[in-house]
Amino acid sequence: MWQRSVCVGLLALALGYLCVLGPELPPAALRQLSASLLGTLRRARSLEARTVAAWQAAIVRPARGWARVAVGVNACVDVVLSGVKLLEALGLEPSEGKNHAVLNSGQDLKEAFAHFMERGAAAERFFSDAEAFQDIARAASEHPAAQLYVGGNAALIGQKLATNPDLKILLCGPVGPKLHELLDDNVVVPPESMQERDEFHLILEYQAGEQWGRVRAPTANRFIFSHDLSNGALNMLEVFVSSLDEFQPDLVVLSGLHMMEGQSKEMRQRRLMEAVASISDIPTDIPIHLELASMTDQDFMSNIVHQQVFPLVNSIGLNEQELLFLTQSASGPHASLASWSGIPDVGVVSDILFWILKEHGKTAERASDLTRIHFHTLAYHILVTVDGHWGNQAAAVAAGARAAGTQACATDTIDTSKVFLKAPLEFVTSHTEAPSKISLNPDEPVVQWHREGISFHFTPVLVCKDPVRTVGLGDAISAEGLLYSEAYPQ
Repeated sequence: MWQRSVCVGLLALALGYLCVLGPELPPAALRQLSASLLGTLRRARSLEARTVAAWQAAIVRPARGWARVAVGVNACVDVVLSGVKLLEALGLEPSEGKNHAVLNSGQDLKEAFAHFMERGAAAERFFSDAEAFQDIARAASEHPAAQLYVGGNAALIGQKLATNPDLKILLCGPVGPKLHELLDDNVVVPPESMQERDEFHLILEYQAGEQWGRVRAPTANRFIFSHDLSNGALNMLEVFVSSLDEFQPDLVVLSGLHMMEGQSKEMRQRRLMEAVASISDIPTDIPIHLELASMTDQDFMSNIVHQQVFPLVNSIGLNEQELLFLTQSASGPHASLASWSGIPDVGVVSDILFWILKEHGKTAERASDLTRIHFHTLAYHILVTVDGHWGNQAAAVAAGARAAGTQACATDTIDTSKVFLKAPLEFVTSHTEAPSKISLNPDEPVVQWHREGISFHFTPVLVCKDPVRTVGLGDAISAEGLLYSEAYPQ
């Protein structure tokens, strides 16, 4: 850091010296030397500072923004605390990691937590034992370090959008008294959406480098679990759809399908078909964004992809775990990849995103509305759109990345001393076709490329060195990306 400061000081002196010598130098020579020194001075700034400055120029409001956004249908109260502290309070000893699709006991909980903490990966699980969950939830909410927040993807997206005073937000979901108290005043909750008791979700956070027994977290992340029957059955979906007539939204944001994994296979299948019928009732001129979340049942994910859910929505938001699970479930490209190793390879991610839009998105031959995917991972984001349907996506992807840096560090603007650039400085855009090789330039951090009528917008993320809170980060990213997006009338 001090070397850069010395460099900047010397360059400033050189520029001052040029000003003194200016009259004695030919104008062309003076211009060339000044430009060269200014360029060197610009490059002497940190990569992070250059990225932030470029984002500021790139992030502009769309020509035609949203005025009214309806969001549903999963909502709850998040109890956030250190996972290690809760497990210690419960008397659960450090364990070898083991993945569990459903948690049935404290033993399952500690094994699943260790499994994902060791990988630094986010995950969400259903806890099947109602009585045991209530005991754990009570211990968590009464822990001195616990904090209570708005929770549920839909409620978090609504809460984030509500910080914009120009937007009116409708939220449908199982809203109990505590959640209603936590919601922004700009969020309207229909009376039919209120219930007597809150649904609680436990968010077990861990920091980069934190240790539990022999497990050491490579990055900060969180493990979520709940026994949530209201959200699990999508109880408020019909209320949500019926409320749209009166609210008249410009945009619908839908999330919560993943909560159905705790249901029996028969119940889940029936409810999914009912959800498809309800979503089909939303007027086709209102864009629908579907926010995905962590899932474990490949058949269920395959049903969501194939049984008319994807074709009914215009936009999807997802992270690297959900993207890989999706391609594995639907036999897409790179489906044999068991897990990501470090930062997800941009070319692999690009191939899967391209395949989703080519196989399940809108084409001249296919009756699908899907034209946009917002992919986010710790180090970078990619927005992929079918040409002719969305505008302002360079601003949208940059705004989403900026939101990741500010929310994780809990700052109003990005503090470059608290973040670092983790994205690859060079990458290829595909592994299934002749790729382009791209070198990242922090002065132009939004990179674009095109592939068969589909446009890609990539930008790095400035990763928070000491994140304050990781829960809801993906929802904030998707909300901000949507806020700056413009859907073209079709």
